[in-house]
Amino acid sequence: MVRKKSARSQLYRTARNLGNLEAAEKGPSSFGKRYARRKVYAKTNGLTRRFLRSMGLSK
Repeated sequence: MVRKKSARSQLYRTARNLGNLEAAEKGPSSFGKRYARRKVYAKTNGLTRRFLRSMGLSK
């Protein structure tokens, strides 16, 4: 059975898609910068989460 997506999850997804669309309209360099920035955030958030988990401060 497929899980129902929460309203909050749908709002965040819509906002992300809108941001991607706006960046794409500005041109490839804007979209590339946004893509790179999101990758860096994902990487640093993962490292922070791993560190906190090793200290027993995160799930």
